[in-house]
Amino acid sequence: MNRNSARLLAQNPHVLKRLAKYMAQQCFRNTVLEGFHSGITPYSQSGDYSDVFVKTPAGEIPWSKLSRLSDEEMKTLMIDVVNRTYLLLQTLFDEDVGSHLIHTLSQQDLVKYKMIISNSNDHKKGNIYAC
Repeated sequence: MNRNSARLLAQNPHVLKRLAKYMAQQCFRNTVLEGFHSGITPYSQSGDYSDVFVKTPAGEIPWSKLSRLSDEEMKTLMIDVVNRTYLLLQTLFDEDVGSHLIHTLSQQDLVKYKMIISNSNDHKKGNIYAC
């Protein structure tokens, strides 16, 4: 990334939001999380899963108290996310490639699905931004 790209990010919140979406997709969404996310989701007649229980040899566990990821899965996920984030930061701070990425994001959104982005303090005020 060069100075012009950095300035564009600093001055254009739309491009910064696009970058945030791109980073979330590249560093989190397209990770081992996809494998953890696959499978059957239980049906809940109540809609809040208070009527869903997991049957184990030790007894039933209410869905709301069930751990969705094991410690080993969480470790695997975090390693994958850190590695992907590191690679994205390397790309972003490469003068030529990073500048090209920022320029491309200023022209188009590289993430096709809609994500909600809120400013860290704005979510307390109820302000949520779609991009």
